[in-house]
Amino acid sequence: MTVYVALLRAVNVGGTGKLPMAELKAMCAAAGFAKVQTYIASGNVVFESAASEKRVKALLEERLATYAGKPVGVVVRTAVEMAVVLKANPFPKAAPNRTVAIFLDDTPPADALKQAVGRLDEEMRLGAREIYVHYGDGMANSKLKIPAAKAGTARNMNTVAKLAQLAAEV
Repeated sequence: MTVYVALLRAVNVGGTGKLPMAELKAMCAAAGFAKVQTYIASGNVVFESAASEKRVKALLEERLATYAGKPVGVVVRTAVEMAVVLKANPFPKAAPNRTVAIFLDDTPPADALKQAVGRLDEEMRLGAREIYVHYGDGMANSKLKIPAAKAGTARNMNTVAKLAQLAAEV
């Protein structure tokens, strides 16, 4: 069995995509996942499954589309990958609540950062299947848009650390 972390895109953020975490937990159990735990209400779930990453993603996306009546993006990482994302943070001295990993399904394009627009004081680096961003003045007033990150989902480093911890404990 593999321990996975699934990150849902645009769930319970800014009044959109309402999904009670109890409902998400039930969907995961119905998909055959074991030891299911959710973390905060923004669509983070940790569980075990014998299925491949691709199959886990498909199972969750199918159930979420049925529930929401529209597609809901899901990005999946193993417990090991989540620990690597945390360790690879290129901004370890920056405030963890102002530093995010934008999780993608695939490797970001080499020119992803050059395509970014609206940059002010943000620092960006590419990861394996992530784009790291440090928002020096916070995210609230940022105008940064990264086209390569459009289908991704961001989590701040506090959340990444907690999810890595939860996944390691399963």
